[in-house]
Amino acid sequence: MISPARILLVEDDHANALMLKEALSRWGYAVTEVESGDDAIRLGKAEPFDVVLCDIRVGRTDGLEVLRVFRRIHPDSVVIMMTGFGSVDTAVEAIKAGAFDYISKPFKFDEIKLSLARAVEQREANRRTGETPREDWHSGELELIGHSRAMAEVYKTIAMVAAGRSTVLIQGESGTGKELVAHAIHKHSNRSKMPFVAVNCAALPETLLESELFGYAQGAHSTALADKPGVFEQAAEGVLLLDEVGDMSLSLQAKLLRVLEDSETRRIGGTRSIKTDVRVIAATNRDLDTLVQENKFRADLLYRLKVVTINLPPLRDRKEDIPALTEHFIRKYSTVAHKWVTEAAAEVLESFQAYSWPGNVRELENVIERAVILNTKTKIMVEDIPEEIRCGRGSPPTLSLQETERRHIATVLRGTKGNIKAAATLLGIDRKTLYRKLADYGIDVQRE
Repeated sequence: MISPARILLVEDDHANALMLKEALSRWGYAVTEVESGDDAIRLGKAEPFDVVLCDIRVGRTDGLEVLRVFRRIHPDSVVIMMTGFGSVDTAVEAIKAGAFDYISKPFKFDEIKLSLARAVEQREANRRTGETPREDWHSGELELIGHSRAMAEVYKTIAMVAAGRSTVLIQGESGTGKELVAHAIHKHSNRSKMPFVAVNCAALPETLLESELFGYAQGAHSTALADKPGVFEQAAEGVLLLDEVGDMSLSLQAKLLRVLEDSETRRIGGTRSIKTDVRVIAATNRDLDTLVQENKFRADLLYRLKVVTINLPPLRDRKEDIPALTEHFIRKYSTVAHKWVTEAAAEVLESFQAYSWPGNVRELENVIERAVILNTKTKIMVEDIPEEIRCGRGSPPTLSLQETERRHIATVLRGTKGNIKAAATLLGIDRKTLYRKLADYGIDVQRE
């Protein structure tokens, strides 16, 4: 009989640990539970485990230290990190330190079940091949803000693709932060010390865009008084972002495809091919698949660009990130404008939550920048924000029962500063029921 895989569960929230342990046992795993990183390390030194399921914040010794220690003492063990405080830095650090997966709380049990099944397969592969996790490396500071499940998935994808060479396609509405994602990939890659060059394909006429992309030789046209390198040359050994690539003409698409396939470019009017070593990241707010069907975008170029795809969610689909974004932008523009604005009133945040944000994060940033610059107080009040946002224009006039409950639970959690026990008491339900509702509604718990 095959022995069940041994799981070490490292979780300091008792209710959460109880639910996880019950689920893991039901799925056929042999579970050992500890409440601190110190206990996990002590136990790991005494006996091996197939998989370690560890929270990022577990007492004095955090989960990342547990990850590093297990990588050293049991390199073929597989470690899955859990967090309610997702950020691109922690995701990158965890993945690059050798974590198999990075799961945000409140998690979905199907997600954990699937991740564990893959982790056990990876453990067996490690035993057969003797492979060990990758070397650790450290991350820089970025302005991707948010702890929602959707953003945690973005952070995880950035962490997993940063070290490679594959082209990446970033899709999302205008104002969602596509260029920030491209910068994140660059900063967390082994090309971080080399150039990052961005060109907006929608901002230039076709002839100027062609010159920008490929450069030109002296005498190529009447104003070509000297050789001019294109962005593929300027970004040598670095990263090139082709922003709004969906607006590129078909003729330029064909030339771009040739550069990507041959890894060489040629200046307009030139006779010499120039080898290129550039990682290309493309971004668009348009549906490229639809453009392919309409014969406005080349299918072969699309396949070449979307080796890895990152879909950025609109702000209306991650409204739980609005308080953190608001705080970040207030701090940013208070510093820039030398103001003493420190927070937004509760009514302002309620208006922000009710608004649909067609301009996404960029629109929120612009609203806060204006409110800070024109403010003579220390707090942004309702009268400081545009009328259409005060009225919540663009939002559904009525809410479903489920949405009403979701918002009420989120409000209570904010009031208790993420204290699950206190929130459950105020809501009149037990903690197990509250955890289930958090998972169902995708509410991220932020403790203070």
